[in-house]
Amino acid sequence: MAKYAFLFPGQGSQYVGMGKELKDNFKASAEVFEEADDALGESISKLCFEGPEDQLKLTANTQPAILTVSIAALRALQAESDITPAVVAGHSLGEYCALVCSGALKFADAVRIVRKRGTFMQDAVPVGVGGMAAILGMDVDVVEKICEDSAQGQFVAPANYNCPGQIVISGHMEAVKRAAEKAEAEGAKRAVILPVSAPFHSALMEPAAKKLAEALEPIEVSDPAIPTLSNVEADFYPSKDEVKRLLATQVDHPVRWIEEMEKMMGEGVDQALEIGPGKVLCGLMRKISRDVKMKNIENTETLKEALA
Repeated sequence: MAKYAFLFPGQGSQYVGMGKELKDNFKASAEVFEEADDALGESISKLCFEGPEDQLKLTANTQPAILTVSIAALRALQAESDITPAVVAGHSLGEYCALVCSGALKFADAVRIVRKRGTFMQDAVPVGVGGMAAILGMDVDVVEKICEDSAQGQFVAPANYNCPGQIVISGHMEAVKRAAEKAEAEGAKRAVILPVSAPFHSALMEPAAKKLAEALEPIEVSDPAIPTLSNVEADFYPSKDEVKRLLATQVDHPVRWIEEMEKMMGEGVDQALEIGPGKVLCGLMRKISRDVKMKNIENTETLKEALA
């Protein structure tokens, strides 16, 4: 019997028009968009369906938008199939979707908290002070050493361990640029400065982590009904007692995606569905392991293909 994981994408996978087809074709999906609009007191659904793109790309909007589309896709899948995941996980923002899927967080709470998370992350560092770069085709330990050598009194370190040969670094913009240049000089295939507005998952995000911890305080959390992986520890949430701590810590700590996927495979998972906009996680999985068959679900067509 196939053993499934449900995986949820993070920021960067958004596009104008996402989720519209789900809303038009599935009652359960339409209800998710209504609930998100009610929870936020504004039309995040209109922003998903119609843009404008520059507004959708703002972190404080992107995060609730992707969360809403991902849960709308999840509800469509649940309406059409009885596949039950053995494991759920999400990349950065996607971890909130995983916790909604596992019943640890209520959707309305999650959509409100990620709106705040986006605002806190944006406000933690003035625009232009921090940045991120993807280092391609270089071993992890070499990237870590290059970051150490490039800091020069500033901060730069790996932020996303995405897949072998793709490590994203984050920190002060000058240090990120130094590290990117050094990586290319020392044999990286490429070093690409990313079009992001802040140094996510770095120590510079500590002010955001503190504010998020406070914002999470009154939120009601349940024990995950499905084993749920944490980005921070690359291991399963032991209980509801750790959910708030790990979500706050996640903001200024790296996403250990490679280790998470290895942990997932250790549980015998051989099929995974990327639920939400885009196919970023499908691409990462191909580089981590070919043993897990991946499909993505973001509209009616991909849902049908995934269930075929």
